[in-house]
Amino acid sequence: MSKSAGHGAAPKGRRPKKHVEEEHENHERWLVSYADMLTLLFALFVVLYALSQVDITKFNAFAEGLQQGFGAPVTILDDGAALKADTESPLAPVQVAAGAAIDGTGQTADEKKGAEDLAKQQAQQTAAEAQAAYEQLSQARQSIEAALKASGESDAAQLVINEKGLVVHVVSDPVLFAPESATLLPEGVKVVKAVAPALEALPNKVDVEGHANSLPVTKGGPWPSNWELSAVRATTVLRQLSSDGVPDQRMSATGYSDTQPLVPNTAKNASTINRRVDVVVLSTASAQANAQLPSLEAANEGSK
Repeated sequence: MSKSAGHGAAPKGRRPKKHVEEEHENHERWLVSYADMLTLLFALFVVLYALSQVDITKFNAFAEGLQQGFGAPVTILDDGAALKADTESPLAPVQVAAGAAIDGTGQTADEKKGAEDLAKQQAQQTAAEAQAAYEQLSQARQSIEAALKASGESDAAQLVINEKGLVVHVVSDPVLFAPESATLLPEGVKVVKAVAPALEALPNKVDVEGHANSLPVTKGGPWPSNWELSAVRATTVLRQLSSDGVPDQRMSATGYSDTQPLVPNTAKNASTINRRVDVVVLSTASAQANAQLPSLEAANEGSK
C-alpha cells in the first residue's frame, strides 16, 4: 500500500481546511454613546448654571466665546440692564437680563419701578376712598346739624369726624339723663328724635356708646358701677332711635364706663363733659382709608 493511501493522510493536491475562530460580539458598545451623552449633558448644565448667575464678567467671557464661534457681534449695555445678541445673529431671539440685584433686593429696575407704580396706585386709590368717605360723612353731619338746629337743640351735641366715622357727642348731663339715671329726660328725647331721621336715611351702621365720668356711683344705689350705668344709658338711647325708625340690624350699643374720657379728669368741667353718649355713624371705608379721616377733618377745620 502506497503512502498516499495511508490512514489520515490528506488527498493529494488538496490543502487542509484552516479553522476560523468565530468573531466575538461586543455587548458594551452602548457605554461609549452613553458616556458621550452624559458629557454633553454635564457641559449643558455647566453653561446653564453659569448663565443663571448673571455675572457680567462671566457673561462677557461667554459672549466672546459665542462671538468667535458664530461670528456674530454681541452688545452689552453699560448699565447691565439687558444683554442681547445682534438681530442678525442666530442668538438674536435670546435676551438675558443682568443686574438682577442692583439694589440688593433681588429686583430688576423694571420690577422695582413696577412695584413703586403699584404702591403709588394703591395709595391714590386709598386717598380717593378716604375722600369719598369723608364727603359722605360730612353730608351726614350737615343733615344732623340742620335737624338739631330746627329742633332748637344746636348746642346739645358736638359733631366730629375721626377714624371711626362721624361721632355725635351728646352731653348726658343735663341733656339726656339726670345724675345716676338711665331714663331719658324730655330734652334728651327731643335731641334723639331730631337725630333719628338723618340716621335712618344713611346706609352706615350706628354704634351707640355710653360714657361715664370718673366719679364713683353712690354706694347702695341702683348701679353697682359706672360700667352698668354707661351700658344701660347706651341701650336706652338705642331703643329710642329704634322707636324713631332707625333699623335695629344697623345698630349696636356699648358701655365704656370712664375708660374713654374726652378731656383729662383734672380738667375744668371734666365730670360734665366726659359724662356723655356718643352716637357713632361708622365709616364704610377700609381701615387704611379710615386712618386718613382725621387728617382730612383737620384740613377741613383749618380751611374754615
